[in-house]
Order: sequence, then structure tokens, then C-alpha cells
Amino acid sequence: MFMVNKKQLEKRMMTIKKIVSLTILTLIALLSACSNPPTFEEFFDDKMEELSKDRDNQDDYSYSLVHKEESVVQSNDAIAVFTEHNPRGEQIFIAYFTQEDGEWEWRHTKGAEWDTPVKWSAMHQEPYIYSGAISDSSIKEVFAGRKKANIIEVEGDKRFWYAVSDEKDVEVKMVMEDGTQEVVEELDDEMLKESTDRSNKR
Repeated sequence: MFMVNKKQLEKRMMTIKKIVSLTILTLIALLSACSNPPTFEEFFDDKMEELSKDRDNQDDYSYSLVHKEESVVQSNDAIAVFTEHNPRGEQIFIAYFTQEDGEWEWRHTKGAEWDTPVKWSAMHQEPYIYSGAISDSSIKEVFAGRKKANIIEVEGDKRFWYAVSDEKDVEVKMVMEDGTQEVVEELDDEMLKESTDRSNKR
């Protein structure tokens, strides 16, 4: 009787070991299959490094991610504000991204330069993103229609603003430190066509 019980016990132990082994192997397979997709910053850096390799003068080029915001309009989108140092000097860009099936996609880009007479531009596809460079320290706030813009400190007196709106063709207004308000005209697209076209190829 003792021998029967011992054999049954050994058989049960073997069955338990098989179940545990199969469970562990299944978990390992699942974990390796579910590798984490890249974060937005990882995607952005990889994309910028890839694009920099296509440039003729890589020594004269660098970029810096100044600001990022995720879940801007929906849970799977993002905005990046970044500077580029290239043979033309320093430029600043804003780009809009969406994520589908765990993969980030670069959708739209607008560029600006410091110390230009024109203060802002807009993306003409939804979401409507209004943006511009600021080098005037007396500007306190910026509004695109009813939306108050985010103002980002970039470097020294250089700042950059953007506002995301569901309205197209809104009036952009700057509020100065003394309380006065100034309505400003949109950027002439031809002024930065070359830089924006290049960025839109991303």
C-alpha cells in the first residue's frame, strides 16, 4: 500500500513540475513578445539622428528638444518643440505627432526664426496649432483666438509660444507687460518655405 501511495505521489509531483515548467515557458514567451514600444522621446531622438545622417554637413548640424507635451488633443498624440543649428543659423520648430498601434508618426511641422519681423504661423490641418518665436521681453502673454498660449523659455531672452485650437484662422494677440494689446499678422509662408518643406518630409 505504501508503494502505491509513493508512486501516486511521484506521479502527481511530476505533473505539477510539468505544469510549472509550461507556465514559466509561456510567461517567458509572452514577455518577449510584448516588448515595450519606444517612448516618444526615444522615437524623436532616433528620427532626428536618422535625418541628420542625410545632411551634407553633419558637422554644422545639431538639434535640441526644448519641450514636449503628450496627450495634447487625444491620448495618443504629442507636440515637440525643438531647435536646429544648421548652416542657416538657429531655427526653432514645432511638430505634431500621433501614435497608431504603438508606432509614432510625424504628422506636421512649422518653423520659425529668431528676430524676424513676422511673429507667428499656423498649421492648416486639425488640430490647428498656432506658434511663434518671441525675442521681445516686453511680451507677457499670447492668445490665439480664445486660447491662451503656452510660452516656453528657450535660451536667454528667446522664447517660443504655441496654442492648440479647434478653430481655424483665428486672430493672434500679444499682451505686453504694460497691459497694452497688439494684434499681429500671420507669417508669410514663403519666408520659411524651405525649412518647413524640409521638415515636413520627416
